[in-house]
Amino acid sequence: MANNGNSSQNSAENSEVVLAPAGSAKKFLFVSLESLSGDLAWQVKKDGHEVKAYIKAKSDEDVYTGFVERVDSWEAYQDWADVIVFDDVGFGGAAEKLRAKGKFVVGGSVYTDKLEIDREFGQAELKKYNISILPSWNFTDYNQALEFIRNNPDRYVFKPSGNTPSAGKGLLFLGEEEDGKDLLEVFEKNKVAWQKKAPVFQLQKYINGVEVAVGAFFNGNDFIYPINVNFEHKRVFPGDIGPFSGEMGTLMFWSATNTLFRSTLEKMLPALRESKYIGYIDLNCIVNGRGIYPLEFTSRFGYPTIQIQEEGITMPAGEWLYRLAHGESFELKTKKGFQIGVRILVPSYFYKEASAETVKSYKDVAVLFKKQNMEGVHIEDIKVSDDGVWRIAGISGCVLVVTGSGTTVEEARKLVYSRIQNIMIPNMFYRTDIGVGWGTESDKLQTWGYLY
Repeated sequence: MANNGNSSQNSAENSEVVLAPAGSAKKFLFVSLESLSGDLAWQVKKDGHEVKAYIKAKSDEDVYTGFVERVDSWEAYQDWADVIVFDDVGFGGAAEKLRAKGKFVVGGSVYTDKLEIDREFGQAELKKYNISILPSWNFTDYNQALEFIRNNPDRYVFKPSGNTPSAGKGLLFLGEEEDGKDLLEVFEKNKVAWQKKAPVFQLQKYINGVEVAVGAFFNGNDFIYPINVNFEHKRVFPGDIGPFSGEMGTLMFWSATNTLFRSTLEKMLPALRESKYIGYIDLNCIVNGRGIYPLEFTSRFGYPTIQIQEEGITMPAGEWLYRLAHGESFELKTKKGFQIGVRILVPSYFYKEASAETVKSYKDVAVLFKKQNMEGVHIEDIKVSDDGVWRIAGISGCVLVVTGSGTTVEEARKLVYSRIQNIMIPNMFYRTDIGVGWGTESDKLQTWGYLY
């Protein structure tokens, strides 16, 4: 992705495309609740396809302007599209109806939406398919949860559940005390506020181990190989401190099937096939020498997982999306080695209201590059203004994802952080330690035999 402007300005030509060969261009419609899949849509556009994007959130009304065409109603374009891409949970019912009409859809099903949204259901389904799970208990009342911890002192993880807004899901809390006293105090002081923000929640028994996720694309009938093994970094600041984010960066690699996959996600094949799910599905796990314990499903693209996967997939995005939607069985062409992605944020990330002064102060701030080379730069909530400059849009404070690949983790780290040094955004911040733990984690996973 070369920048055709000068060193202090980004040309709108960045969003232009090279047309695909005659007869091969398709029409893609991306449907979002909030701005999530714009970078993937942009990649499809650059492949030479026609792309339209619908985003429901009013706060994101300017996001992706200049990159992809925005529309006010996705329903009005469902017959126009050759492929419809739903990028989030909550669209399962609509996706099923469109498939029943013969439309080609990448997106969820009612079943896979419930796998992610309803933690209790997700854990029950894992157990149904003979996948080991950790003990967990579900609540809708914080006083009942307090009584439970007092009667069953232990170390727990608190997880908001149900159709909880994203801000509420950031309340996840890992207990540190073996008798649960820290969680008791947190509940006592926050139960009134949290009852509104996270009215449905789960307590899960805590265990020590390596957190690792395994995922794969699914074509409605079977998995598409290779699979993806990834290590998320969810805390905001280096050293795993600070609040939980959706994700600050990830180390990943593409792999042949292994013990981790065969013991977990592969066992869900009958259920995914029955639901006719088409898209990416991921299962986050805690593993140790005693076993593999799945924590939660992601039955959609992950963010910024999909941007980092784009770094490792060598097929054009429009091609693999089209083939996936049509239920084709094919091998996903991917790079060997490792991919790392780092999320670039600005301080408005901590303020979710459009009216907040900090959000206003970062709105329309320029995203600049020292050199014209923009390889590995993926967009989040930005736009191209009339003067051809990339600028911060929306209210999320998530600006870019920067990616890099290497035959070793250290090579990938060196590349991605060198690319970040080319970016100039006032007060931008990011984690500097993505992938640092690989040496220790890989030793453990190899010793336990989960990567074979």
